[in-house]
Amino acid sequence: MKQGAALKAALVAEARTVGFAEARICAPGAVDIADRLRAFVAAGRHGQMGWLAERQGWRARPSDLWPEARSVVVLADLYTPEGDALEGLARRETGNISVYARGRDYHDVVKKRLKRLGRWLIAEGGGEIKVFVDTAPVPEKALARAAGLGWQGKHTNLLSRRLGNWFFLGAIFTTLELAPDAPETDHCGSCRACLDICPTDAFPAPYQLDARRCISYLTIEHRGPVDEALRPGLGNRIYGCDDCLAVCPWNKFAVAGQEARYAAREDLVAPPLAELAALDDAGFRTRFSGSPIKRIGRDRFVRNVAYAIGNSGKAALKPVAGRLMDDADPVVAEAGRWAFGRLPDS
Repeated sequence: MKQGAALKAALVAEARTVGFAEARICAPGAVDIADRLRAFVAAGRHGQMGWLAERQGWRARPSDLWPEARSVVVLADLYTPEGDALEGLARRETGNISVYARGRDYHDVVKKRLKRLGRWLIAEGGGEIKVFVDTAPVPEKALARAAGLGWQGKHTNLLSRRLGNWFFLGAIFTTLELAPDAPETDHCGSCRACLDICPTDAFPAPYQLDARRCISYLTIEHRGPVDEALRPGLGNRIYGCDDCLAVCPWNKFAVAGQEARYAAREDLVAPPLAELAALDDAGFRTRFSGSPIKRIGRDRFVRNVAYAIGNSGKAALKPVAGRLMDDADPVVAEAGRWAFGRLPDS
């Protein structure tokens, strides 16, 4: 079995063979975000995301999640868009879906790669592993910074000088002792592009996010009606938001993604709002099979579509809003009434 530097070098090479763009290593104890997480939750900035308040110890200190672990392998999986991610915002009669959700659900793709790499690591180096991809109380971004994969920018997302910010994160915890990489430092400088573009002013200050105003949170995680004051800022964003990611200057160094499963489905690039508003539960499940969008359910999704219709300014969509006013879901019906009242008659 390989050990030491030879094992680490082989691991990094195998990670790229599996399909990851980058692999870096840190110790579980290198991360402790307890104070920052406690302040975030105490301020209520997590909104309805109760899991951020629960098990704070594990989320804040990865060493508590699996005490036997000695190393964490943090991996980046690219989904860099081919064109301008914000181009669809000007097409008000269509919905704009976040780039990461236009293709296959990344949870499935990344987890399979992590398991494949983990099996290789056990075969070559021994030990035990656990793999995580956005499904457990793991602070992936903090671990990635500690491992030197990148730094958390002013938009709180991870940035890399080599990759930009269009990538997913996965982690392999292992009982093997692997030499850690040096942590990355901040390279945002005086740039404010990500802060200034936010349509709903979700950043109280650089490096701080109030999820309750974030469009990604509002369209994906938030249950019930969205605050009326925030609805105009949603524009035609019906699932997620890419604004702060898309304007980052470091993306000029971004590497093109190679995973075909992340490529945008044609029907999710600029789907007509009228078409989406007509989806019933069965139609929603069929259309979004294999997509991360499926997990929010038909009602929350059509609620978002109704807000986009209300923001469209298109008289032709007023009858569509009118039909939503009679929806069986009260939140969708209220969104339909709001949209109907905002649209011109002709």
